[in-house]
Amino acid sequence: MKKTKTGRVVSDRMEQTIVVRVEEHRLHPQYRKHVTSHVKFHAHDPQQEAGMGDLVRIEECRPLSRTKRWRLLEIVEKAEG
Repeated sequence: MKKTKTGRVVSDRMEQTIVVRVEEHRLHPQYRKHVTSHVKFHAHDPQQEAGMGDLVRIEECRPLSRTKRWRLLEIVEKAEG
């Protein structure tokens, strides 16, 4: 089973590559406050169809370059504009 994540595209300036910011909301173990953390992933987008601000779903895959280990599965929601 491959891992999938959902996040927003924060950069689409590279050829066939997008940068996706995935946010995680959790409770702090000691202070019981809601904490938001984020991680950025480089994902392969061969048709270059995803743009800035799009909500996308990415899937884990074999290493495609030094930083790319994810591939674009689908565009969940297009950004307005």
